[in-house]
Amino acid sequence: MRVRVLFFGMAKDLVGKSSDDPDLPLGTRVRDLFDHYASAAPALRGFESSILLSRNHEFAARDAALEEGDEVAFLPPVSGGASSFTSEIADQATGCFYALTRDPIDSRAIVNRLLRGEDGAVVDFDGVVRNNTKGRATRYLEYECYEEMAVKMMARIGAEIHAAHAIGRIALVHRLGRMEIGETSVAVVVTAPHRKPAFEAALEGINRLKKLVPIWKKEYFADNEVWVEGEWDESVLDQHR
Repeated sequence: MRVRVLFFGMAKDLVGKSSDDPDLPLGTRVRDLFDHYASAAPALRGFESSILLSRNHEFAARDAALEEGDEVAFLPPVSGGASSFTSEIADQATGCFYALTRDPIDSRAIVNRLLRGEDGAVVDFDGVVRNNTKGRATRYLEYECYEEMAVKMMARIGAEIHAAHAIGRIALVHRLGRMEIGETSVAVVVTAPHRKPAFEAALEGINRLKKLVPIWKKEYFADNEVWVEGEWDESVLDQHR
C-alpha cells in the first residue's frame, strides 16, 4: 500500500527530504513507519521521544495501523488584519477566528472583527521577533507549519478556551515564512465583557498554541541557522507515545 509522508522542521533536515511516498506492506503501523525512516537516517532515532506523528491531520498513537492513501506527518516539538490568509476557520456560531498568513498581521483589524457592543475589554497579545537569543544576535526568523492540521488544532484550542472562560470571542493568527526583527509572528486576541477572563483566556491561548500547534521556527544568525527546540504538551506525549 502507498501512503504520503510529510516531514517538517528538524525532521525534514534529518531525513533530507520534505515528503515521500513509500510502498509499505499491509499491516504497517505508525511505529514501523518511524523505524523505516530511522534506519535510513539514524540521527532521527535520537529524537524518537519528542517527534510525534499524525495520520490524516490527527495525532496518531504509535500502534495505529496505516491504510492505503493515508497522509502521515513527522512533527518535531513546536516552537513555541486585513491580510490574505492561506488557511482559516471562522466559527459562525461564536464569531471566533483562526488563521495562518504569510502577510503582516494586522491586529487592529482582528480586534475590529471580534469586538461587540457588550464587550468591555480587549486583550491583544502580539508575539514579535526579537533581535537576539541569549545575547546572540538574530538576523531573522522563518516559520513553517503543517497548515491543514495547524489551523484545525488552533480552532480546537480556541473552542475549548471559549467554552471555559467568560469571554465573547477569541482569535488565533500565526504568520509563516520569513520575519524580520520587530515583526509580529503570532497574535492572540480576546474580547470579553470584563478584563480578568480576557487576560486569562489570552494567556492560555498563547501557551497552548506554542505546545500543541505544529508550527516550527528556524532562527538565522550571522554564522549559521538552527531549528528552535521546543516541547510538546505533556498530555499529548502521554496519549501518543
